[in-house]
Amino acid sequence: MRDPEILVIGAGIAGTSTAYHLAGLGHRVVVLDRREIAGEASGVNAGAIESMGWGHAPDLQATLTAGSLEIFQSLQLDEGHDIEFRRSGGLQAIHNARQLEFARGRVADLTRRGFRLELLDTRAARALEPAASELLSGFLHSPERGQADPRLATRAFAEAARRRGAEIEERRAVLRVAQRGDGGWRVETSRGELVAGALVIAAGAWSRDIGAMLGLDIPVVPVRGQMWATWPLPPRIFQVISSVESALHWSREPGGGGDTPPQLTHRDARRLTRHLYGRQTRSGEVIFGGDRQAVGFNAVPDPAGIEVNRRHAAEVLPFLGSVAVGRTWGGLMPFSLDGRPLIGRLPGSDSLYMVGGMASSGFGRGPMAGKLLAELIHTGRMPAVLAEADPARCVVPRRAGAGATT
Repeated sequence: MRDPEILVIGAGIAGTSTAYHLAGLGHRVVVLDRREIAGEASGVNAGAIESMGWGHAPDLQATLTAGSLEIFQSLQLDEGHDIEFRRSGGLQAIHNARQLEFARGRVADLTRRGFRLELLDTRAARALEPAASELLSGFLHSPERGQADPRLATRAFAEAARRRGAEIEERRAVLRVAQRGDGGWRVETSRGELVAGALVIAAGAWSRDIGAMLGLDIPVVPVRGQMWATWPLPPRIFQVISSVESALHWSREPGGGGDTPPQLTHRDARRLTRHLYGRQTRSGEVIFGGDRQAVGFNAVPDPAGIEVNRRHAAEVLPFLGSVAVGRTWGGLMPFSLDGRPLIGRLPGSDSLYMVGGMASSGFGRGPMAGKLLAELIHTGRMPAVLAEADPARCVVPRRAGAGATT
């Protein structure tokens, strides 16, 4: 392997997208991962792609979601990678009058800003999703939402990056990083040393550990997400399914503070809200998840949380109440402590960058995040839309004596 111009640490969706776009701009890129491509959160999520379109004046969230949807679509339709992508639309369940009032306000605000979202009664929703419960108070319909297989999609970005000349090394852990006198980087790995002109941290929930090697405190912490799946079933669910309940709760009580990120489902062991998202895959599995718990680097699913999520899913899609769970799994999502992504140049060096901290929606925002970072590295100019994601707002030198998080 030749020493790269740019070295990317992490072969998840954001890292592989960054490499894909950098290679397309003519850069010599190497990606390293201590496991395999899509071995962490990028490969074990629900595969939902959130979008309500670009709107009249796209902010960061709209840019990341609408942009990523278009990149997923291009990867499948233009580059020939079957990632099981569908622009399926999505339905958010409304359970009671208080949630209905919140949903009405959300539709009024977002449609005024040019986004695509509509409020449906249960009859109209069941015309789109026949298995949906008729006992609910209504649904929010997002026709721009999409879905794809997360493992296939992440590996497709890696393969597309390789076609453009990037190299991707799996099972090659980064052990130490040091800056050279010329501004470049010396990276010691489990299979030898590399030298690179620029370094990109795309290590997901482990970004803080890489930062510690560089004397930086990157305020990204692991949050456990957990999911369950049925055995394969005939086609029953056609949209991405979610619920308004947690969005209402977090709009009033976002939580967070200190060493805890906002928008969690639990405070310690106490549940604050229920959170729900799921879909049916091409193979027929119905997959759902939702809990967000700060339990360190513990990705083992909690059976009690799985059962709560299963009951909640059955309230939206009653047939799930009589369907057995075939398997469960967990993963660690990278949550920033202020709830906003970190995309851009890290303080202290002109050749050190980061893309991460995208919480539970990294899969649906990672492709565009990687594209924006690649353009920043290539041009040296930060797009205005990335101002709120600038890592300089929160990344600071590490306190003396502080150790890594694992």
